[in-house]
Amino acid sequence: MSNPQQLRYSKEHEWLSVAEDGVATVGITEFAANALGDVVYAQLPEVGDTVTAGESCGELESTKSVSDLYSPVGGEVVEANQDVVDDPSLVNSAPFEGGWLFKVRVAGEPEDLMSADEYTAFTAG
Repeated sequence: MSNPQQLRYSKEHEWLSVAEDGVATVGITEFAANALGDVVYAQLPEVGDTVTAGESCGELESTKSVSDLYSPVGGEVVEANQDVVDDPSLVNSAPFEGGWLFKVRVAGEPEDLMSADEYTAFTAG
């Protein structure tokens, strides 16, 4: 399993990619997608919602369980991935590409996020 180097990772297994305009893309990692099993339902935050770093903002339901979705940053949701709502299996098949979950205009600098190497070590232990 290879975690993209340009992303940052949370202990709740979400990834974050911050664009230059201050809008971050959020998804779950391949590690989390594999642990969940086949995702069959995604409840994502809606455009205009305010999310808080470390707090639940949605959920993913798989054939194994239901898991809360946590935002790795605080801010206002500017887009939810309708493709994932329509086809939740994208979370499993393309967690770092088409399976992203939502975009958020980041309020402040993200804290407590790990590099790809740190996340790989975190999930190994």
